[in-house]
Amino acid sequence: MMRFPVNNLFAATAPTDLRLSFDRLAGLVRDHLGADPRVASAFIFHNRNRTHLKILWHDGRGYCLFYKRLDRGVYRIPLAIPAGARRVQVTAHELELVLDGLDEAMLRKAKRSAHVAR
Repeated sequence: MMRFPVNNLFAATAPTDLRLSFDRLAGLVRDHLGADPRVASAFIFHNRNRTHLKILWHDGRGYCLFYKRLDRGVYRIPLAIPAGARRVQVTAHELELVLDGLDEAMLRKAKRSAHVAR
């Protein structure tokens, strides 16, 4: 079973073109999210309609990519995003809630910290 780096999970706050693959997503992490894609972190991207989701991480030997599409409904991307934030840190539990498609009220209750890319 695949394991994401559970200590450092970041969700991009803006929609992303999910036709992008490993290298282009890693470039987005560097250029737009202000992070190093090769550290022990996972980066969550979603499309405009929030029906598709990709998670990029580096396992020490290469990039890994998880891609999931919903048959119906939308992903509940982390809420309460401060103005100007390009990424929001989420917990492993919040990621489970997002992947399971649980409702917004549960995500609003979770604490998070946002990072403004410089």
